[in-house]
Amino acid sequence: MNYAKSYFGGLVLSLFTFSASAESVLITGANAGIGLEFAKQYAARGYTVIATHRRSSTPDSLVALETAYPDRVTVERIDVRDLEMIESVAEKYRGQPIDILINNAAIVADLTNPTPQIFGTLDFPLFDVFMETNVRGPLKLSESFYDSVKASRLKRIIMISSLSGSLSEPPTRLSGRVYYKTTKAALNMAMITIARAAKDDGVLVTSLHPGGVKVEKLANFNVPGFMEPSESVLGMMDVIDNLTSEQSGLFLDWKGRVQQW
Repeated sequence: MNYAKSYFGGLVLSLFTFSASAESVLITGANAGIGLEFAKQYAARGYTVIATHRRSSTPDSLVALETAYPDRVTVERIDVRDLEMIESVAEKYRGQPIDILINNAAIVADLTNPTPQIFGTLDFPLFDVFMETNVRGPLKLSESFYDSVKASRLKRIIMISSLSGSLSEPPTRLSGRVYYKTTKAALNMAMITIARAAKDDGVLVTSLHPGGVKVEKLANFNVPGFMEPSESVLGMMDVIDNLTSEQSGLFLDWKGRVQQW
């Protein structure tokens, strides 16, 4: 990425010109967990990476990544609940191709306090937060950055979903996470709708189930069978690389297997 800087009254305006030969990826929620691993792996691969976060200041994880790859990684602030912020950043990149849009940012739950998502003790105002983050945000991002994705070579929109949102999976012993499960099911339906609308433009859209991953939130929990983020992300990257038009609109796991939902 080349930087041309102009100074107006102390204000620095950075104009970004993407390399014609390098693919680009925009990742939401890139400061931790699966999103950070995507950003690391794509940067190491040579992609131009737009890594987004919602914090008031740049998280240390992304400062380190931007320092390690100053010509490849750009950090942007996007709170996926803020529609105006999404549109503002999309406008900044208008006309620039973005090969892969990864809608990763999401909220799961306070793992130490499941009560707000258990039927009988539901915190109903919290439902709006889940819907705005896990469903409306990815919809808005997909629409706002659609022209950039359509203008790219790879043309991919990815939703990071979860098998927790599957309607066909048998009920587990866990009765909680009602909002998380509901919003992931809704996200999958949004994905299908976008995939159908994008078909004539050659844009491929899919939801991916990353599997059980040892993200930071689970550091204090012993969950048997969960994998490291790198294993999940490298698997999903392979699926994204090899995505076909026949798979657009499907719900796949990190190994490319079709998931029933």
